[in-house]
Amino acid sequence: MSNSIQRQPEYGDEISLVDLATTFVRRRHTFYVTFILVVILGVIFAFIKPEKYEFNSLVQLGKDGADNFIETPVAVVATLENRWIPDLSTRYAEINQAKLPFKIAVANPGETGLIRLSTETTLDNAELVEEFHKELIDNIVKRQTQRIETVTSALNGQTLALNEVIEALSLRDGEGAASALASVFEKRAELEGQIAAIQSAQVLAVARQGIDAKGVSKVLIVVLAIVLGAMMGIFLAFISEFLSLVRDNLSEIDE
Repeated sequence: MSNSIQRQPEYGDEISLVDLATTFVRRRHTFYVTFILVVILGVIFAFIKPEKYEFNSLVQLGKDGADNFIETPVAVVATLENRWIPDLSTRYAEINQAKLPFKIAVANPGETGLIRLSTETTLDNAELVEEFHKELIDNIVKRQTQRIETVTSALNGQTLALNEVIEALSLRDGEGAASALASVFEKRAELEGQIAAIQSAQVLAVARQGIDAKGVSKVLIVVLAIVLGAMMGIFLAFISEFLSLVRDNLSEIDE
């Protein structure tokens, strides 16, 4: 067994925390300039960034006398997304030579008869949003009204036909006629109940503005700017030191 003491190899290229701290202090001006510049840009962006709000409109679809929707919510949503909204966008583009500055989203919350129109945009577009939402709602209500009139007309026609049957049965005698007459009266009462139970479409809200602004808050933008400024400042401080060392080495080689 050898009595010689084996020396641990020395690593001259190792970087200690002292070296890192020394480098950072030497390049602290680079850090300060970068940090302050990024924070200032973040603050400016936070205060000039326009706030967006959500505008919602709600329509309750009508029902026939049998408690069925006059038109299924799925069909209404499909018509809005594939016909009426594209028509509005095309018309706006033709008149203004520009795209519509916002989007109109359509949804049917849960298994309800509600149709919701949602738009997220700045307050500058509030009047335009209200105008377009109203037009879409008018289209929904108009088609609902037409279908309700069709259903009502059909039920009224059946009621008139039953009235004629009642008049004819009233002229007859016998138990059979009386039984048939009672059945017809019951059927007519059922039809009248269906007519009375018909529900028209109802407009619950038009371009109602949300209370809170949407998107990233100003405070969060400033905080992110501070974090990003610190990270970029440290990075550029060490990069500038690295480039300085490379430049010095190249100068020594040239000499």
